[in-house]
Amino acid sequence: MRAGVLLKENIRISLQSIRSNLLRTILTILIISFGIMALIGILTAIESIKASITSEFSAMGASSFTIRSRGMNVNMNGKRYRQKNFSYISFKQAMEFKNRYTFPAYVSAFTRPTGTAVAKYKSKKTNPNTRIIGTDENYIITNGLEIDKGRNFSLNEVKSSRSIAIIGNDLAKELFGTSNPIDKVFSVGGAKYRVIGVLKDKGTAFGGGQNRSVIIPMTNVRQYFSYPRMSFTINVMPHKSILLDAAISEAEGTFRIVRGLKAKDYTDFNIMKSDRLAKMLLENISTVTIGATIIGIITLFGAAIGLMNIMLVSVTERTREIGVRKALGAKNKIIKQQFLFEAVFIGQIGGILGILLGILIGNIIALFTGGSFVIPWGWMLMGFTITFIVGLCSGYLPAVKASKLDPIESLRYE
Repeated sequence: MRAGVLLKENIRISLQSIRSNLLRTILTILIISFGIMALIGILTAIESIKASITSEFSAMGASSFTIRSRGMNVNMNGKRYRQKNFSYISFKQAMEFKNRYTFPAYVSAFTRPTGTAVAKYKSKKTNPNTRIIGTDENYIITNGLEIDKGRNFSLNEVKSSRSIAIIGNDLAKELFGTSNPIDKVFSVGGAKYRVIGVLKDKGTAFGGGQNRSVIIPMTNVRQYFSYPRMSFTINVMPHKSILLDAAISEAEGTFRIVRGLKAKDYTDFNIMKSDRLAKMLLENISTVTIGATIIGIITLFGAAIGLMNIMLVSVTERTREIGVRKALGAKNKIIKQQFLFEAVFIGQIGGILGILLGILIGNIIALFTGGSFVIPWGWMLMGFTITFIVGLCSGYLPAVKASKLDPIESLRYE
């Protein structure tokens, strides 16, 4: 009972001391809060970007895979991810695969002949940054896209090489402003197309390139944008995501037949799951997270030294007070507790302020980089834990020094 009363009294004295030295307390809190703000701010921004990557790739079809011939070389963390590249996938091979592949799945073939086309409508003209995509009726589904206005292609429209187009949201605004673009005719690459659909805005993070795309039937692309050895890419999305691995095995076997490969021949094409690039990016960001954490901890180390210095100054300033308390019967343990409580309280207040500022700044940074708003509960808990440890470590040496002061010498201190 007596121990509880002493503890309660010590907490009261610690809080009173914090209030009576308001300027010193505020400066100390700011030192801690800036250290925590740097750490939590960086980590919040990273968490936001990671969440954005995950959501964007999920929207693009996390349960789909791609068959392609042209490799993508990615170098991350010293690891080189190289897709094998032997030859292109022709239009004939892509169509034969669609006809042969009997697995319950959506299959789409597409090609991107250029990304520097100029689109025109009346007096309005875009910069040469419009991407042309020639595809079939399943491209919208397998790429996780959505139609905002209008409709998708039909199978007959693709087969008959109709001059129709689905355009990106940004392109629609640039060419047609606030008017409805559906059924309006524009030109791109020397050919005229009637708009039958407008894609929903994909944002500026991942997949944002679709906002400036012109999607037309691939049979039409072969007429107006053809070039030698035009390569097609095949997207496959199983009707049930649990069957993804089985669908990949079936697709590999089917496409080996299409390519005319024998049992002893090496597979001369790539099959890549849609989430593989996301995993590589997240792995790379994890390394950045470790680096940011180290930087934040170094900042906090400086804050801890500052807090310890201020607490040591506080012990010197309150030497006479300590002598009075000891003369009235306060033991070394009680004096040590008081200074430890003060350091921990100051650390926790600075931690709360730093966490709030860190979340705010981190999400502002993420907003400018196309990320989403997140509240990093795990990092918040870590922030509270770190500030508690910082307060405890920073206050321990001053607390020990205060507890060892001689009461008689302290009373004579001026």
